[in-house]
Amino acid sequence: MTIDSAVARSESLQEKPWQDSSLSSAARAEALIAEMTLEEKTSQLVGLWVGADDGGGDVAPYQSDMSKDAPVFAEVIVDGLGQLTRPFGTVPVDPVKGAQSLAAAQRQIMAANRFGIPAQVHEECLAGFSAWGATAYPVPLSWGASFNPELVGRVAKQIGESLRSVGVHQGLAPVLDVVRDYRWGRVEETIGEDPYLVGTIGAAYVAGLESTGIVATLKHFAGYSGSRAARNHAPVAAGPREMADVYYPPFEMALRHGGARSVMNSYAEVDGVPAAGDPKLLTDTLRDKWGFEGVVVADYFAIAFLRTLQRIAGTDAEAAGRALAAGIDVELPSVAAYGKPLNDAVREGAISEELVNRALRRVLIQKIDVGLLEADYEPTAPELVDFNTADSQQLALDVAREAVILVSNDGVLPLRDSARLAVIGPLADDPYSMLGCYSFPAHVGVKHPERGLGLEIGTVLEELRTHHAGTVFFAPGCDVKATGQDGFAAAQDVAAEADIAVVVLGDQAGLFGRGTSGEGCDAADLRLPGEQQALLEAVLSTGTPVVLLLLSGRPYALGEVSEKCAAIVQTFFPGQRGGQAIAEVLTGAINPSGHLPVSIPREPSVQPGTYLAPPLGMLNDVSNLDPTALFPFGHGLSYGELSWGESNTPAEDWKIGEHTQLRVELSNNSERSVSDVVQVYLHDPVAQVTRPDIRLVAYQRVELGPGESAAVEFSLHSDLTSFAGLNLAQIVEPGAVELRLARSSSDVHAVFHRTLVGRETVVGVGRELLATSRIRRGPAVEGEA
Repeated sequence: MTIDSAVARSESLQEKPWQDSSLSSAARAEALIAEMTLEEKTSQLVGLWVGADDGGGDVAPYQSDMSKDAPVFAEVIVDGLGQLTRPFGTVPVDPVKGAQSLAAAQRQIMAANRFGIPAQVHEECLAGFSAWGATAYPVPLSWGASFNPELVGRVAKQIGESLRSVGVHQGLAPVLDVVRDYRWGRVEETIGEDPYLVGTIGAAYVAGLESTGIVATLKHFAGYSGSRAARNHAPVAAGPREMADVYYPPFEMALRHGGARSVMNSYAEVDGVPAAGDPKLLTDTLRDKWGFEGVVVADYFAIAFLRTLQRIAGTDAEAAGRALAAGIDVELPSVAAYGKPLNDAVREGAISEELVNRALRRVLIQKIDVGLLEADYEPTAPELVDFNTADSQQLALDVAREAVILVSNDGVLPLRDSARLAVIGPLADDPYSMLGCYSFPAHVGVKHPERGLGLEIGTVLEELRTHHAGTVFFAPGCDVKATGQDGFAAAQDVAAEADIAVVVLGDQAGLFGRGTSGEGCDAADLRLPGEQQALLEAVLSTGTPVVLLLLSGRPYALGEVSEKCAAIVQTFFPGQRGGQAIAEVLTGAINPSGHLPVSIPREPSVQPGTYLAPPLGMLNDVSNLDPTALFPFGHGLSYGELSWGESNTPAEDWKIGEHTQLRVELSNNSERSVSDVVQVYLHDPVAQVTRPDIRLVAYQRVELGPGESAAVEFSLHSDLTSFAGLNLAQIVEPGAVELRLARSSSDVHAVFHRTLVGRETVVGVGRELLATSRIRRGPAVEGEA
């Protein structure tokens, strides 16, 4: 830097202290706020969704209705713009051209407002960067099936690098809703039915995304997945104790251990109060109690919904006031309530300008922190962009492999090389069967068939023909959801000619009723969609051994038919390399190692319930209905088992405020590598309020090579036993507890008896949320059991 340029910069910083990096972000923000008009302030509190008109494809609820009066870009940016919504995720766009267009839009935004402030750009990244041609990863339910936070963190890091490379600053992920009812369409977007699993995997994803400089956005805060009858956006009847013990912990973990800088409100109305207008949730809990200092963004159109759907506001101005007071800082995806209605209400004295300043302060601090207010900031576009690198595809394959769950097996798997296969089912030769509803081809690309998938996605049929040496026949049999059994006879014919039939059933991901799984695609019960159950029974009737392969976004009730299948394999939308992973598992090239992140129910019509149930929520003598899962949370088989050594120890005192230790020795006496997940569950026999009979408090994925042994050691703080007590304070209660070392929630290997000793203790926001574990490796002892 020359002397003249240094002097010029010094003079500029004196005139524009908000660009002075020697000052704190807060001081810079305050200096800018002092210079802004009301319109310039509120312009920073809104997003703009260019291209999302009323013919844009409905990728958000009520998009057509809410976008029919969409504002014009040039008019909106006159005073500035807070966020740009999904420039890559709205229509298929070439990555290089998309980056160039985004850079040009940013220059236009900067030129239009007198402070030269660019927009913060956000994109969806639930199953990869939601952009045309970007790697389509397995959906979050498959992350949960892997029980591998480290691997999920690496996936997030790669996604973050892709986002950042083209000028994106914020990712709308992960979803931290805990599954409560499998009929809900968005089960595929969740990580599982256990708060500890959701929180640990979610925190790892957040840490990976944030490590690249991308702002991670936690959603949906909070209670969204508890909607009555699993209907999307339906009211939630959860009480404060369920909120505290089930819905909140994953968000706490992702904030404290992941470092998330943004939170998105839930659409849910809990006990009559919509999250978008709930100051107890978004301010008292999130900020005052937990200390969150980042930015709260509205789920798409959630502020307008306070008026149109939930009717707690009579006008858009009232909706803006409710949302601002609650703690929503940015209206997404486009300007509505936070535009003219808010400005008019502030001028009329109906809404305090200090509420605007409070939200603006947070927005500007975050823009400063991501580098958008630097004096030398210049939007640029790379000359080369690759959203689907060899490394990202390998990561997608790694997750898909670890997420394939061998549910049952009578020995038919792995497939014999010479076996003649009949591959049957509507999903067997459909590349979309690998993709969740937030993967770009299923989310947006399906509305633009002329552009194709943008990816190479091998189907189960194609990959089995590649990886299996024997003859492979094929018949689709039926449609995913349409009625009609015209294809049954052909399916039975090919099954009769084969040694083994692989029947591929499950879901087609979509949005708002266009699929059988996905946002707005809720299920009336847990029967397989359409004619698929009947197709399975028709193939079973041939007498040919059946391998049932489920490619779905939720678990389905299998009932007695499960006993007729020679094997059952479950996958949850495994991404673009999922077909290969499945074929490798079926043929034995890869040893299956996934574990169920959700239980598989027995009966389709029994009110589905997760494993987190107190005694009266389980099988008992006062009801004739049995909600016991057919296959439990945490269950997963392999082609070889690790030997678990003796682990039971005498009862010990566990001082409140301290740790206790667990240990198990594992050995692999087989001739191939074997993976397993060691799980630890807490059982509290007596508590001052009813508690789940068991709940997960620790786990560790372990892979051992042939002849290898290892000791898995856990350290658990007493805080992990805490719960919302009688007066709703989070407490650790003295008394006897059990720590159950298990292969699944119902397959217990050993029980460690502990007595929590001390006084009942209220634990605050600094409580220990995570167990720690480590693996000590060594050679297996010959003949060790």
